[in-house]
Amino acid sequence: MAESGALRQRIHDEPGFLLHTVPWRETSLIAEVLSRHHGRVALVAKGARRARSGLRAVLLGFQPLRLAWSGRGELRNLTAAEWVGGFGAPQAEGLMCAFYLNELLMRLLPRDDPHPQLYDAYQQALLELGELDTVAAQARPVRAEREECLRRFEWILLRESGYAPDLQHDAEGEPTRGEAWYRWSPEGGFRIAEPGATATSHPDSHAGALGPEAVSGAALRGLANGVLDSDGVRRQAKRLTRSILGYYLEGKALKTRQLLRELQAHDPGRSEDAES
Repeated sequence: MAESGALRQRIHDEPGFLLHTVPWRETSLIAEVLSRHHGRVALVAKGARRARSGLRAVLLGFQPLRLAWSGRGELRNLTAAEWVGGFGAPQAEGLMCAFYLNELLMRLLPRDDPHPQLYDAYQQALLELGELDTVAAQARPVRAEREECLRRFEWILLRESGYAPDLQHDAEGEPTRGEAWYRWSPEGGFRIAEPGATATSHPDSHAGALGPEAVSGAALRGLANGVLDSDGVRRQAKRLTRSILGYYLEGKALKTRQLLRELQAHDPGRSEDAES
């Protein structure tokens, strides 16, 4: 919460997650955090690199925090940080996915742009990824659930950032149809890929002549509802979100994606879940 006053120079007891840190001066850090009511904020954690600093043990990624800061401008001063607890951080494959979410937030979300729903979606995604790690340890397949989790978060991020195209209507203003196939363009939105082509004639766009960029109306509806209930729909949703994110990232590669490719080069059986 913020103290009264137009400048809101002192923030207290604010829920947040650490996204990224970089060294600052000799003993401090600049901590990029996602806060629920103030969006992404850059905070100077003075002395946090000292061995005996209380902040050093608290500023952990993928853990819920309570934060306080003061100041104005691009950099504020972190005055307090408390670990909330009761939260299992993702591990293994889930950890790669969590780093991917952080990189998306750092690249696409401007500072000081609050999105409480996006904050809640991030927290929920971390919870799901942590739970799926536990399931994976029990030798049950979780790839589909993990991909669905990533797609839900990606779409909420695009929507909250103002980048998401309308899934309910095509470029002509007509309602999108579950049985139809579409192509997306940044300028025109969704247009019919091939008149007369249906989900029956082309069960998956890889299998037909429509090309890999085609997406079914069923996949658009699935993204809108956060439910991707088949492998074909998940593949289409992944290709679509990759195209949209790539456009707004201006073609710049994500480091987490590059790291995943390097890991896959040494372990071809590793999942591709962390790639959008």
